[in-house]
Amino acid sequence: MKKHQEALGEMPIKKLLFKMATPAIIGMLANSLYNLVDTIFIGQGVGTLAIAGLTVSFPMQMLVLAISFLIGMGAAAMISKRLGEKNFELAYLAAGNSMFAVLIVSVTIAILGYIFIEPLLIAFGATETIIPYAKDYLSIVLIGNPFFAFAVTANSIIRAEGNAKTAMFSMLLALGLNIILDPIFIFGLDMGIRGAALATVIAQVAGFIYVFHYFAAKKTSLKLQPHHFKISKKIMKEIIALGSSSFFRQVTFIILAIVIQNALKVYGGDIYIAVYGIINRTQMFVMMPLFGFAQAYQPIIGFNYGAKKYDRVLETHKQTMKYTTIYSTVFWLFMMFFASQIISVFTTNQEVIMVGAFALRLNVLMFFLFGTQMVGATYFMAVGKAGIALFLTLSRQLLILIPLVIILPFFFQVNGIWYAFPIADAASIILVYILLKKELKLLAK
Repeated sequence: MKKHQEALGEMPIKKLLFKMATPAIIGMLANSLYNLVDTIFIGQGVGTLAIAGLTVSFPMQMLVLAISFLIGMGAAAMISKRLGEKNFELAYLAAGNSMFAVLIVSVTIAILGYIFIEPLLIAFGATETIIPYAKDYLSIVLIGNPFFAFAVTANSIIRAEGNAKTAMFSMLLALGLNIILDPIFIFGLDMGIRGAALATVIAQVAGFIYVFHYFAAKKTSLKLQPHHFKISKKIMKEIIALGSSSFFRQVTFIILAIVIQNALKVYGGDIYIAVYGIINRTQMFVMMPLFGFAQAYQPIIGFNYGAKKYDRVLETHKQTMKYTTIYSTVFWLFMMFFASQIISVFTTNQEVIMVGAFALRLNVLMFFLFGTQMVGATYFMAVGKAGIALFLTLSRQLLILIPLVIILPFFFQVNGIWYAFPIADAASIILVYILLKKELKLLAK
């Protein structure tokens, strides 16, 4: 523990940032590749309707991820801050409470999801032709949700104690298994979309076993005892407050996905739902390095803010903004110039490729500024200003984008849905910039 704390508080910022960001980025990419790989294999092996089935199943998976981020990121923020303050008992309680809580909630979601699977899929935008594919996939994936949720939460805790490599290895293990098993089950055993779901569940169980062993074998610097797993209302209240920004970011993604999928169902049809699924997974994959930087940024900011080392807080922010802006600009250019080629990786359907290329370019039109948006919201969460972080999270999705998705199709039909994205991105980036600039000026004083 002492080694990790010394690194957070004393190691040169650039070196520390990349030391923590590199495994976090690799881990986040591995996490995102679950759905990306499934979509590629399903698109090439089963067809466009199967991609659409995967797409309408995604809100349920996002709900489990939202719960995992709520508890995991909230616990991580609390742990890093308490370690900076040298309040170790509260850090241990945050870790134990979060792991036990996420298991209870994720198991409950899996059971309810299975019971109400068909009404949920219809609410998520599934048409009669899409439901059979979506049901086949989701009924199996629900089994792996508790394992996935525990692993995501545990990895957030592991990163908070400064051990990002272990979190990375657990995700790489799961990803490797998923990539190996997908073609075997989909093509070799001719299981179709059910094969992709089974491969995902097996991979998630493997990731769970890895992180469970890490804590059970006491490789962690967090000295957890049985009483740390007893749920404390006070501890959970702080975890939820700190993690609410991450949670509502995911929940608004879920609400947005449901609104968009139902709008596409009305104005476009099955092909447009499949296109949205492809774009969503592509964009999420490309954004994962930004999430990785944010996850490295959060414990460094939290620890040094708690230790009152404000010069290190400012330097961390400056370096993170620099590298996220470089990354987002490079990939913005790539997606703008090679949109058709990106869509063709998922399908040979020429209509899907044509519609998808047009929609992808509009979706990523403001991507070169996404670093500002991501880092800004993470800063306020890291320093314990959960209210501002929550407001920034809600502003883009719930207050701007969703109303535009509902209104613009009345004027531009299905293309109005795609137009909504760059308008909402521009407005929310301006808002983040204004609030963050004011905050950093105060900190510098």
